[in-house]
Amino acid sequence: MTALEPEAASASSHREAPLISGSPQYDNTDLYAFVSPDKPDTTTIIANWIPFEEPAGGPNFFTFAEDAQYDIHIDNNGDAQGELLFRYTFRTHTKNDRTFLYNTGPVTALDDPDLNITQTYDIELLKLKDQRAVSRTKIADDVPVAPSNVGKASMPDYDTLRKQAVHELAGGATTFAGQADDPFFLDLRVFDLLYGGDLSEVGNDTLKGYNVNSLALQVPTRMIAESAEQPVVGIWSTTQRKNAEGHFVQVSRLGNPLVNEVVNPLKDKDTFNASGPWDDAQFLKNVTEPELPKLIEAIYRIPAPDEPRDDLVDVFLKGVEGLNQPPHVTPSEMLRLNTSIEPAAEPKRLGVLDGDNAGFPNGRRLTDDVIDAALQVVEGELVGAKNDLGDAVDANDKEFGAAFPYLANPTEGSRGPLAKGVDGGNDVRNQLGDALRPAGAEGSGDTALIAASAGAGAGGLLLIGAALMWWRRMRGRAY
Repeated sequence: MTALEPEAASASSHREAPLISGSPQYDNTDLYAFVSPDKPDTTTIIANWIPFEEPAGGPNFFTFAEDAQYDIHIDNNGDAQGELLFRYTFRTHTKNDRTFLYNTGPVTALDDPDLNITQTYDIELLKLKDQRAVSRTKIADDVPVAPSNVGKASMPDYDTLRKQAVHELAGGATTFAGQADDPFFLDLRVFDLLYGGDLSEVGNDTLKGYNVNSLALQVPTRMIAESAEQPVVGIWSTTQRKNAEGHFVQVSRLGNPLVNEVVNPLKDKDTFNASGPWDDAQFLKNVTEPELPKLIEAIYRIPAPDEPRDDLVDVFLKGVEGLNQPPHVTPSEMLRLNTSIEPAAEPKRLGVLDGDNAGFPNGRRLTDDVIDAALQVVEGELVGAKNDLGDAVDANDKEFGAAFPYLANPTEGSRGPLAKGVDGGNDVRNQLGDALRPAGAEGSGDTALIAASAGAGAGGLLLIGAALMWWRRMRGRAY
C-alpha cells in the first residue's frame, strides 16, 4: 500500500521555519498529550494550527485547509516509526457566495442557516508497517467544525456551539475540531535578544488574546499503547499539503515544544519540517551542542553546561529512563507519554522537575509551563546546575476546562460592548439575516427595512428607501 514517508518539501509552512511561516493554515503550533484527568483509561491528544489568529480577523475568518492532510502519528514501540496515524481532512461549505459575510445573522447552532461558511471533516485511522499503510479505517465522517468566534452579536452563546462540535465516535473515542484560545503561555520577547539583557521586562503573555485552530482527540488508551507492559507512546503531528502535481508533501512537523524554534539553526529548520523522526540523527549535534546556553552565558554570564549534552539527548530524544523511555528506544524527536501514569490530583506547572511525573516532559498537559521547565533543563538542572530560570508567565490567561476538549473558548472578535441599538429585538442583526437570505427563503427583507424607517428623519427615510429598492432589485436577480 501507499508509502507514508515524507517527500522532500519544495515549500514549507511554519512560523518557526522560514518557508512555513508564510502559510499559516499548514503551520503546526503546539502538541499536547496527557492521560485524561476525568477519564484516566483514555489519552487526550491536542494538536494546534494557524498561529496568532487575530480574533477580529474578518471577513475571511479562520478555516482548515482543504488541500491538506492533518496527521497525528503514534509510535508505540520506540522504533522512531509510526505504527498508527490519525488523518484529518476538511471540506468547506458556503450557503451564499454572493455576500462577503461569514454569518448573516446570530448563530445559535452549528446547523444554523445564518452560519454562511461551515466546515466538516473526516478522520481516517491508518495502521502502518515500516511507514506503509497495511489498513485504513474511516472512524469519523462529515463531523462539523466549531466556527471562528466572530463576536457577541454574531454568536451570543459560543459555548453552545463548542459543545455541539464535540462528537463521540464508535469504539469509545471522542473528537473535536474548531477554534480555541491559544493554550501556550509565554513571553515571546525572548526573541528580542533574550529580553535585551533586562529581565525586569519579562512576564507578559505574548499569546494572550490570540486564537488557534485545534484538533482534539480522546481515545481509549488500549487503542494506541502497544501493551500494558509497554505503555509508552511517542506522538508527533504533521501537515501534508497537495503540490502542483497533485501529490501530498509534508511541510510541517511538531513533537516537543520549542525544538524547531530554538534548537535547530536556520539551515536545518525547513529540512526538519519535511523529515520524519527516523531520520533525526542528522540533527543530533543541535541537541548535544545547543546554541541557547551559549547565548545566555554571553548575555547574562550564566555558565553554559559542559558539552556534549547527553542529558538533553536522554530527556528529549529518548525519554526519561524509568519514566517514559521505551525499551530499545531509537533516539528521535517526539512527545513521549507513559500512559500508565495516573493523572495528578494537583498538577504542578513544572511537571517532572517538581516531582509531578504526570507532567512535562512525560507528555505535555495544557497547564505545564514548558518554557520554564525546558529552560531550566537546558541550563543544566539535571547535571547539577540548579536554577530557577523562567519567563515569569506561569499560567494561561484563561482557565482550561475540566472535561474534553479541555481548551478554553476562543477570544471573540468583538471584545467591547455591543453597539448602541443592537441589544435585542428587530435590530440590525435580524435585518441582515433577512436581507441576505436567498430568494424563496422564509421571511422578507421588506418588512425589516420598512420597520426600520419608524421614527427616522428625512435623511434616514431616503437611505431606507434606497436600501429597499436595492433589496427588491437583488431579489429579482435571485440573490
